[in-house]
Amino acid sequence: MNEKNIVELKNISVTFDGEQILDDLSLTIKDKEFITFLGPSGCGKTTTLRLIAGFLEPDSGDILFENKKINGVPAYKRQVNTIFQRYALFPHLNVYENIAFGLRIKKKSEKEIKEKVAEMLKLVNLTGLEKRSIDTLSGGQQQRVAIARAIANHPKVLLLDEPLAALDLKLRKDMQKELKKIQEQLGITFIFVTHDQEEALTMSDRVVVMDGGKIQQVGTPKDIYNEPENAFVADFIGESNIVDGKMIRDLYVEFSGQKFDCLDKGFAENEAVDVVVRPEDVDIVSPENGMLKGVVTSVSFLGVHYEIIVDIGGFKWMIQTTDEHFIGDNVGLYIEPDAIHIMKKSEYSGLYGDYSSYSEEIDHLSDVDYQGEDVDEK
Repeated sequence: MNEKNIVELKNISVTFDGEQILDDLSLTIKDKEFITFLGPSGCGKTTTLRLIAGFLEPDSGDILFENKKINGVPAYKRQVNTIFQRYALFPHLNVYENIAFGLRIKKKSEKEIKEKVAEMLKLVNLTGLEKRSIDTLSGGQQQRVAIARAIANHPKVLLLDEPLAALDLKLRKDMQKELKKIQEQLGITFIFVTHDQEEALTMSDRVVVMDGGKIQQVGTPKDIYNEPENAFVADFIGESNIVDGKMIRDLYVEFSGQKFDCLDKGFAENEAVDVVVRPEDVDIVSPENGMLKGVVTSVSFLGVHYEIIVDIGGFKWMIQTTDEHFIGDNVGLYIEPDAIHIMKKSEYSGLYGDYSSYSEEIDHLSDVDYQGEDVDEK
């Protein structure tokens, strides 16, 4: 990874109509990095993108671009381009002219424009479609035109605000791979905004998890998934069982009425903690071989695996397994030391990680809500 900083946000605060949108936010973004802002609607991720683009000014704090302060520099003077959720293509111009648009504004020669547009079409797999009008293209093709137009001027930073949200699932997955490939080929910094955890984990060098105008955690996708810093991050990135625990001493924790070996240390003796166990890291065994015992209350078949809810003393655990079990079965849970992750208590403690009210439908409904909401996020 190139260690040169390209964008720095220093103690940025933004208030809108008396509401704190960003709260003393600081972040460093490396040159040629694919970094993703991830969080629920209204967490401040789009606002952060708009600040970097120059569409918005902070109430306090500094924005640096290649170590130079750019507060007050208008958007068109920044070496930055933005791709929005609605691609904002020009319907009256064909594919060629859409891509050429920024080059014409920069007064490039026709020869340069022709070469650059051909190069961009090849990069986004649209060679041969230059004469097509925009309204005859599929969503995925329009997306590619928007990317080609945005990178034709070779900005140092490309900002992408939920650019795949309007595409169907298969196309989205294809475009995730495509975007990552384009970013690596061009060697420019991509700053991506999404509320889709899988998208963030698939594409990013680093992920910035946000909530309530604050950064909750920054790290590689692996770090964020395997070592979440609080209950919000653990719950937002994938499924998590999060239970109250007590750190008896280093490498030894108590939760759900039992004591377990674990790999964490550095907590005070008998400190109250949050314990995270991912659903795929639990083995369902016979009750007599289980460290914990419970009853199966729900079984969903998801193709690759079953999602099973087990009631343990009134707390509902989610387990993902390829073995079939049935509602009413008495089962044991076996948990290896490396499956247990200990977190400090936080303002999010007790809010997540119990699957009592869990249902697939609720999950999908919230996805639909998010897509609409983020467009108008402040």
